[in-house]
Amino acid sequence: MKDELRNVLSGKSKVRFGEIIQTISSYLRKSTRTSTAPKDSKLFKKQETEVLERFIAEKSLWIDDIDFSKYVSEGAEQKVYLKDDKHVIKLNDAIYYLSWIDYFHNLLLHNYFFSDTAYELLGFTMDQNNVLYAVVQQTFVTVTTITDLQEVKDFLAKNGFSNTRNHDYFNSELGIILEDLHDENVLTNNGIPFFIDTVFYLTNEFWKD
Repeated sequence: MKDELRNVLSGKSKVRFGEIIQTISSYLRKSTRTSTAPKDSKLFKKQETEVLERFIAEKSLWIDDIDFSKYVSEGAEQKVYLKDDKHVIKLNDAIYYLSWIDYFHNLLLHNYFFSDTAYELLGFTMDQNNVLYAVVQQTFVTVTTITDLQEVKDFLAKNGFSNTRNHDYFNSELGIILEDLHDENVLTNNGIPFFIDTVFYLTNEFWKD
């Protein structure tokens, strides 16, 4: 599975709604390869953001027609708006990630593991403070019952993710961290859990053979 996931992240294998995300990730990797800034520094992410904004302009990926009156909620990392009765729009500034590439990897991993709530990258927008946001669309999930977090834990355990603390998990075989799976990020509809907000991180172990 690790090789399959690497192929998804590199763009060699397809995943639902993955093409544009893979294209942008590849562009960023190539464009920032010569950067001398440490990849865990604010300077690197600043340079990366400048590269990303040029790509957005070149490919006409700016979005300026978001209906902000349909605000639903927001957390530290994103703002949520209702698009229609079947979809929500989410604005994410990648604050949880050291780089935009890490954020795009998160989207691809989510779409691989949880294709029923796959993120579709529509484009980008910028707020009045010049903060860049990715604009993604996702299926709207109606909640019928409160999520049983023990069932979430059991489900993830069957798929190789061990609970490390609170709502965080780790797959030691793959070297993947999965965080923040509380009952607002995993919704239950007719007994089926839907993972709507996931935070994936790749460890160094993921890249080792």
